[in-house]
Amino acid sequence: MIAELNRLVERVEGGLDDGLDVASVARELGTTEYHLRRMFSSLAGMPLSEYVRRRRMTVAAADVVGDDDLLSVAVRYGYGSTEAFGRAFRSVHGVSVGDVKRNGGPLRTQPQLRFRLNVEGNITMDTRITDRPAFLLVGHATRVPLVHEGINPHIQSHIASLSAEEHARLTALSDTEPSGLLQVSADVDPDYTEGSELTYLHGVAVTGTVPVADDLDTIEVPAGTWAVFRSEGEYPAALQEAWAATATEWFPSNPWRLRPGPSIVAVLDRADDFSTATCELWLPVERA
Repeated sequence: MIAELNRLVERVEGGLDDGLDVASVARELGTTEYHLRRMFSSLAGMPLSEYVRRRRMTVAAADVVGDDDLLSVAVRYGYGSTEAFGRAFRSVHGVSVGDVKRNGGPLRTQPQLRFRLNVEGNITMDTRITDRPAFLLVGHATRVPLVHEGINPHIQSHIASLSAEEHARLTALSDTEPSGLLQVSADVDPDYTEGSELTYLHGVAVTGTVPVADDLDTIEVPAGTWAVFRSEGEYPAALQEAWAATATEWFPSNPWRLRPGPSIVAVLDRADDFSTATCELWLPVERA
């Protein structure tokens, strides 16, 4: 995966002035656009689209301070107007095109990324691979913004709105793995952009053999392979660390890649105040 990401960075550099077809690059590299975007954002700490924008504006700055007229520069970098180019330029550099033309700066540079695999081997990841038939996720869903670190207050509020009786009702419906009450994230932005919206469902997995009540939301999950990662410790810190380690350690070292589908957290055990927990993180995968 590290080699593929570095090839992607090379293609970004070659397409700064005429666009980048990520799906085509993914096919050439023998992977999928979904997996490529997710791994890039996890390892780079920013979405691929944001990196491309920063690199494009870094390179475009040299043309801005040159003698070319602004419209020519804008069109060269894929913008249909000087206004659109100017907005993108300011969002990266923090100053207007006019300020840079007059003063030569200040400019913010986005260096070209290079991915390296730092092999330490000091952490053993408790993982299993399982093939599951199709199942149904049922519960209560809402749209929330993506939060990378700490407790997501929107999800916390959604869970708190459900009564103890409703939690008991949902738990009684569970009849297949992943077992128990589940935290489900679906329709996630492939770039994994902080603040982007996703569907969060608090519910359980069922085989679908029993009719679902009309007041419950559902997500159909097709048959497929899952990588299941176990985490123990402070909640949600230990779970988020395990999630990050899947990108930095597990996927680069194993012949699997992410496929589209919901990610699922099953809480197996927890302290009364939820300060610590034992969890399973279920990620949909396929052979690379």
